[in-house]
Amino acid sequence: MSENVATEAASSDPLKNVADAMETALQAAKDGASDARASVERSLPVLGRFVSRLVYTTSYSLSYGVVFPTVFLARSIPTENAMVNGLVDGAKAARDAIDQIKSRPMVEPPAPLES
Repeated sequence: MSENVATEAASSDPLKNVADAMETALQAAKDGASDARASVERSLPVLGRFVSRLVYTTSYSLSYGVVFPTVFLARSIPTENAMVNGLVDGAKAARDAIDQIKSRPMVEPPAPLES
């Protein structure tokens, strides 16, 4: 009979109940963290493929949407007229200007003035 009284006293000890509850909560948190980590490790490759596919599809659509109409428009303009000749000459002048800029020697900036 004294064993039942001691067991009842131990099981009704509020500090023991709180400690048991905290230990159970801590274990559940550890298990949840490891489950979350495993879930993230499984989902990262899937997320990486999704982002890669999204970037590829967006880039493809954008380039197709820009290049196709530009080439279509360029092909529809007659080649021997003033506008085309002006565009060609302007592009050539721009390339020549860039070549001149690239061929200039590097000039060091002047030293700062001392006060």
